Amino acid sequence: MKLNWGTGIVIAFITFITFILYFVVNMTTNKKYNHDLVTEEYYKAELEYQQDIDKQNNSKSLSKNITYKKTNEGLVVYFPEDLQPEKITGKLFLYRPSNKQLDFETTLSLSKSHLLIPDNRLVDGRWDIKIDWQYNGTSYLFKDNLTY
Repeated sequence: MKLNWGTGIVIAFITFITFILYFVVNMTTNKKYNHDLVTEEYYKAELEYQQDIDKQNNSKSLSKNITYKKTNEGLVVYFPEDLQPEKITGKLFLYRPSNKQLDFETTLSLSKSHLLIPDNRLVDGRWDIKIDWQYNGTSYLFKDNLTY
């Protein structure tokens, strides 16, 4: 049987489609490739997004926002000094994009205007930091990513 150029194009398309389908099926069924969402309750977090925007706007109205610095002891998070630290409540979340097991959350309980996260809790690399805090009934939100 003699092949002409039309038959060759059809064979090339079928071969290409088979090649792509093999990789799609392999990626979706292989347990080695883990497809986790960033958060387990994705839709609930999406509905609360406007509240986060309002909290971030409240943070912009502060005279000085939260800052952080890496030291020998760990990561020091500095809250505005013009606020009374005893009245600050909330939570600090540290999210590690590359390893879900390293994520952690801590409750804010301050006696000074700074918070120390010990060096042994943090692994070198990229972290996303999120501080959801309240002061005198007003909610604030600080988000940033850092390389430790």
